[in-house]
Amino acid sequence: MVAIADYRSKRGAQGANRARSRARPEYPRTGATTGSQSAHGVLVAPALPGAGVARLTSRACSGRRRRISSAKELAVVNATLHKPRAATHWSTRRLAREAGLSHVSVHRIWRKYGLQPHRLEHFKFSTDPDFDTKLTDVVGLFLDPPERALVLCVDEKSQIQALNRTAPLLPLRPGIPARMSHDSKRHGTTSLFAAPEVASGKVHGRCYRRHRHQEFIAFLSSLARRYPGREIHLICDNYGTYNRPALRRWLAGHPRFYIHFTPANASWLNLVERWLRLITQQTIRRGSFDSIAQLERAITRFLEHWNQSAQPFTWTKTAREIRRSIRNAELISET
Repeated sequence: MVAIADYRSKRGAQGANRARSRARPEYPRTGATTGSQSAHGVLVAPALPGAGVARLTSRACSGRRRRISSAKELAVVNATLHKPRAATHWSTRRLAREAGLSHVSVHRIWRKYGLQPHRLEHFKFSTDPDFDTKLTDVVGLFLDPPERALVLCVDEKSQIQALNRTAPLLPLRPGIPARMSHDSKRHGTTSLFAAPEVASGKVHGRCYRRHRHQEFIAFLSSLARRYPGREIHLICDNYGTYNRPALRRWLAGHPRFYIHFTPANASWLNLVERWLRLITQQTIRRGSFDSIAQLERAITRFLEHWNQSAQPFTWTKTAREIRRSIRNAELISET
């Protein structure tokens, strides 16, 4: 028992010594040059001699010295901006072999300079002779809509296929993405007409089994019933249905409807395209439907859920900024 007590006392003394060694040293409570105590009893750090705050500079830290020079980095960047032989773009390992570096170093340089050769985006220049006029008209509705008027972006997603996968979807697992069979069975198609409100983001949508001017007129009639007595401005693309005499007669009988066309090959000006992309990604593309009715019910559920907490898409660029961006892209394309 005595030996155990001596052992415990010895361990306790060692622990107290370690605690004292780890304790933060205190500044002296007296003396103007080494530290002082304020009126509230708070210790004040000693003043820095010499230049004061100017002495607070970073010192060289320990660690491995830099192995890749700035010239080598610039050489990797310059090589990335040019096509390799027998390929359309560089990969990290292909360029690493050419530059004599590791693929990790190449990836680090790409991240530093914002280079992403694996990515590719698409563009198309509009050939509409009235591009500037239509651009100014549509962007003006986004940035400065008419008072007491409703601005709607109208478009359709036609020929949505009701696809039933040949095998059930394999769910998401840690480290394994969700998987679906590449083959499917078709059960028909439907077409979705949608009209988001620019101000609130709420969407009015209808599904139709056919895609003709009669269905578009029926959709406009549903808009007239939903927004009675209001002046409505519709932003539409160059859909061939607008040249139909039946549609012209319908518009003549509803003078509170005004149609504004986007330029040819410039459907990106219509905000409804962004919403149609959302419903495609979140409901249609990964869905499996054994009938058209099931597909239309899924679209209706997405619409109802969206309108419960709708958020508008905010347009930020002016017509002048868009024209400047297009001009810069044209100059790059000409070189």
